[in-house]
Amino acid sequence: VQLVEFGGGLVQPGGSLRLSCVASGFTFSSYGMSWYRQAPGKERELVAGINSNGAYTNYADSVKGRFTISRDNAKNTVYLQMNSLKVEDTAVYYCNYRRVVDYWGQGTQVTVSS
Repeated sequence: VQLVEFGGGLVQPGGSLRLSCVASGFTFSSYGMSWYRQAPGKERELVAGINSNGAYTNYADSVKGRFTISRDNAKNTVYLQMNSLKVEDTAVYYCNYRRVVDYWGQGTQVTVSS
């Protein structure tokens, strides 16, 4: 299993970023996927999840209405569109696949700062 995230960067408050996670090594279209984040000194937290066909999604209260998770099963890719970014969204963002154990990507840094 390999998960590779990209798309992070430095953005001003109110800005937008789109994260991507390309998956390989398993049947991507059969499993739900999630995005987590971890800010300095804090525990890793769930940001958003999506089921295998994209019909169902869930979000942390802190990002509802601002972030959108989606997936393209033809490209083995899950996305996280982040709008109206806040300073408190600054964190390393991780793609997650869970099947008995958790699989993680290397993470991508998102920094929201003026």
